[in-house]
Amino acid sequence: MLKSISLQNFRNYKKRTFEFDNPTVTIVGPNTSGKSNLIEGIYLLSNGKSFRADKDVQMVAYGGEMGRVWARLQTPERSDGGQGKSTDLKLEVVVTIGEVAGIKTQHKRYFINGVAKRRADYVGTMPSVLFSPQDLDVIVGSPGLRRSLLDHVLEQTDRDYRIALLGYKRALKQRNALLDLVKKTGESRDKQFEYWDSLVIRNGNVLTEKREEYIDYLNSSKKDTLDVKVVYDKSEITAERLDKYKDAERAVGVTLVGPHRDDLIIHFEKFRDLKLFGSRGQQRLGILQIKFLELEYIRSRVDNEPILLLDDIFSELDEAHINLILENIGDSQTIITTTHEEFIPAKIKSKMEVIELNAHSASSG
Repeated sequence: MLKSISLQNFRNYKKRTFEFDNPTVTIVGPNTSGKSNLIEGIYLLSNGKSFRADKDVQMVAYGGEMGRVWARLQTPERSDGGQGKSTDLKLEVVVTIGEVAGIKTQHKRYFINGVAKRRADYVGTMPSVLFSPQDLDVIVGSPGLRRSLLDHVLEQTDRDYRIALLGYKRALKQRNALLDLVKKTGESRDKQFEYWDSLVIRNGNVLTEKREEYIDYLNSSKKDTLDVKVVYDKSEITAERLDKYKDAERAVGVTLVGPHRDDLIIHFEKFRDLKLFGSRGQQRLGILQIKFLELEYIRSRVDNEPILLLDDIFSELDEAHINLILENIGDSQTIITTTHEEFIPAKIKSKMEVIELNAHSASSG
């Protein structure tokens, strides 16, 4: 259970600590009071990255050189008759901003109980599932949003996936830079391509395999909300495909095949495309169903119960959808943000802790 979280020079928080004594907590406050920033801080501690910021520097308070988020977790005593006792665990993420040769740089560090960790060894310690307003647009949004559904759950549950994704992104960046150079100079540089090709193929194949396994889980699982089927529109990366697209890639200066081009097609009602034929309500039910399955998948793959983060989505949903989400909380610790407390059903609200924020809350406490 997340017992406390502290934010320093993070977004609009100069310094603030939140204590949580109840498994279900609702953060109530107007827009700009820091509700989503708090959720972002918890997500950062869980996933090692933001779900909102394009660049880490955006998380550091304006004019600051360092932003910190740290939290205290408590693991429960074992209920299976073992001798285990509850223990505390401290997680911390530090984002620093600097300047080298006139160029602004950023660096992110991860700590577990004060010991520095690589992100590959850090993520998964405090798993989470996030519902946010932007998730409700995943089905009709860009392919990148749908790929993020896969990355979010697999990075938390599979260390090999985390390592392969990092390796793939680094190799892809270098390969694209090389393609851009070839486009500008006309030089072939075939020997250099051999190295980067081998890296994107090796890491890309791991990503494809792991994504296929997770999609098989989604399709084989029982659906209580909407009977969706996920079709994996994968972009395989092999030496043969890279050779096939060689001329086209050098003409445009970017890699045209690979997992970074993957997409998901979500079907419902006998293989009708939910994006094209589903109503707005059905599309929301579809993404909620996928999120519920994500919650169950994480529960089945890691020892720690995931934290459920509900960021200001109740203003976007009707009462039936709200009740549907709250019924699926189960044993998960849940952090809810909302602009209006009355959005939460009374029978649920009576059992939860409520923390109120205002325009000046971020710098207090």
